[in-house]
Formats: sequence, structure tokens, C-alpha cells
Amino acid sequence: MIRPNPPIVLDPTGADRHAEHRQLRAHGPAALVDVLGVRAWSITDPLLLRKLLTGPDVSKDGRRHWPAFEETVRDWPLALWVAVSNMFTAYGSDHARLRRLVAPAFTARRVAALRPVVEALVTGLLDDLEAEPRGAVVDLRERLAYPLPIALIGHLMGVPESRREGFRALVDGVFDTTLTAEEATANAGRLYGLLDELVAARRAEPGEDMTSLLIATRDEDGSTLAESELRDTLLLVISAGYETTVNVIDQAITALLTRPGQLAHLRAGRAGWGDVVEETLRHEPAVKHLPLRYAVTDIPLPDGRTIARGDAILASYAAANRHPDWHGPTADAFEITRATKDHLAFGHGIHYCLGAPLARLEVATALEHLFTRFPGLSLAVAPEDLQPLPSLISNGHQRLPVRLHPA
Repeated sequence: MIRPNPPIVLDPTGADRHAEHRQLRAHGPAALVDVLGVRAWSITDPLLLRKLLTGPDVSKDGRRHWPAFEETVRDWPLALWVAVSNMFTAYGSDHARLRRLVAPAFTARRVAALRPVVEALVTGLLDDLEAEPRGAVVDLRERLAYPLPIALIGHLMGVPESRREGFRALVDGVFDTTLTAEEATANAGRLYGLLDELVAARRAEPGEDMTSLLIATRDEDGSTLAESELRDTLLLVISAGYETTVNVIDQAITALLTRPGQLAHLRAGRAGWGDVVEETLRHEPAVKHLPLRYAVTDIPLPDGRTIARGDAILASYAAANRHPDWHGPTADAFEITRATKDHLAFGHGIHYCLGAPLARLEVATALEHLFTRFPGLSLAVAPEDLQPLPSLISNGHQRLPVRLHPA
């Protein structure tokens, strides 16, 4: 019998994520990890991860399939990630039911119809940037990466402009893995308070937004959507709809500004903006580790170990995306001309992100307009001075200071 190694304690600050991911891969297809006090199996092998993400022997429903659920959620800082009642944590028929309610908002036709909205939002944000004094340093995370997806998800969900910043601050707290359990609980309480206000407002004055449509579904047939599922579905769409897109815009800009050769490929027509988006998603996915899944039955590993029934599983997308067995010896390099840019940034299988096409549209539009409008764009600090977000989940920078024009 193979004796397992002691769990690798994941750094809640995400200070050196790439070194941590190499350490995880060095332990084989799966490594035992400590996630803020919870033991789990980090899956970094892309073949194994895709298999587990598509098979019925892995669940996201902790209440049904994680024996440690009740004890853990009492005082775990990431309790909200496993305790919500929406399609993110659903299994089997419950997942299919909840996903069907949200899917119509993200059809190809709906996303295509949003292109003019995205174009107008990006143009307005860049107009504001152009009004800055020449030579000024601006934070593109704050001035472009944040406001674009927040405005778009607010448009989709019927969130009043006056409430969007409030949601932003609290959603940031959900992804901050340096909060204590008490701080995380308080943050979740305030977030649910805003969600309750949104539901009350849309019940009183319904519109064509997704929140109003979900409320109508709930009020017409309570068996289709419980009140708790309504709130948690809104929480999922609002938080996932902006936090991840913020990070991809941030990481794509950073990658191009720190690799002039890649930007030259774009300007010479050897690659397109879609190539930048896909390589960014592969190289620096918005989510590094996604908590949690659970083994419904014993799962034998290729190296002879076993993920026991009831064990927690951590999908380590960032480590898998750069696995040399998938992308060869250049897996750590950012190359927009790479022939194969396959990745797991949006998940895989039945939990694949519904908002992926919309996120791709937002990021590609923002990048193309930004680099066209400001061809002399440059970082205002050394790359090593960019500070990561304090999170083992979210993959972005605290600030992205740039100069819009050459000095």
C-alpha cells in the first residue's frame, strides 16, 4: 500500500502560484492538499481531471456526498463556496433543472445581440481614459477590467448602477482567501442582504432582465425554483459573471505588455485577438483552484493510490493547463501562435461555464479597442512589482498601472 505524502498547504495569498503548481504536479496526477484546513485531492493531470469532471462518480453536492460537510461549513472561510444552493453545487437532475433556467440567457443569439452593448461600453471607458493628461499613470484593472464586466452583468441581471459597486466589493470578498471565517461570514451576510434588496426591487418593478425572469419562474411555480435557489443562482451569475472576466482582461494586457514579441505577432497579422484570449485562458486562467467536488465512490488513481468515497477534490485548473504532458516543454510560455491552446479555464463537462462565449466577447473587444486606441501603451511598473490578488482561487493583480502613451 502506498503511504500518502503529508498534505501540501496551499498558500491563501497566492504569492507564488507557479511554484506551487509545479510542486503539485511533481506529486503525480493527484496531490493531497490542505485548503485552509480542509484536506482535499488536488487534481493537476489534465486527462484525469477531464475524466473526473465528466463522470458520475464525482459530485459537487457536499450535503449529499461529503461526510465532513456539516462540521466543515460551521467555521471554514470558504463555506459559501460549498453551501450555496444553485447549479454550481448541484448534482444529477437538480443540476440539469437549475442549469436549464439560466442557459437561455447565454445562447449564441443572445450573446451576439450583446455585441453592440459591449462595444459601446468599451468605447465609453476608453474615451474616459483618453481624457487623462498625457503621461498620467492609470490603473487598467480599475478603469477597464473591472467596470466593463460589472456594467454588462448589471445590464443582464437588472442591477441598478447605484448597487453595482456594492456587489463588486462583496464579491471580491468571496474570492479573498485571506479572510477569517468570521470575516467571510459577515461578508456573505452583507452580500445576501444586497441580493434580497435586488429581488424585492425586481418583484416590485419587473423588467426584461434575468433577475425578473427568474423571480417570475419562482413565483409562478415554486417547485421549479426554491427561494434559496433563486438567491444563490443570482449570487452565482453576478459573481462568476464579472470576477473571472476581470482577471482575464487583466492577465491578457499584462501578458502582451511584458512580451513585445507576442504583440508584434498581432500587429503583423500572424495571430488574432481570439488567439490572445485563448492563450491567456490557458496560460493564466481566471480561477486557479475551484473548490470543491466529492468522490461518490472509491476512485483508483493511475499510480495505485485511491481517492476514497467522500473525499474532497480540488480542480486545479491552472496547474493542469500548463501540464507538460498536455502542452509539451513550452507549456509555461505564453505563445499566441501556439497551434493548440486547449485549456480547462471554463471547466469541463456538465459544469462547463455557460458564460464562456460572453466572456470571450468581452475580453477580445476590450483588448482590440485598447491596443488600437493606445498603441504606445506600456506598464508603469516593473512586472515583478505587480502584486497578485490575495487568493488561492482568483488569478489576477491588485492593480495594473500603465502609461497610455509613450513618455
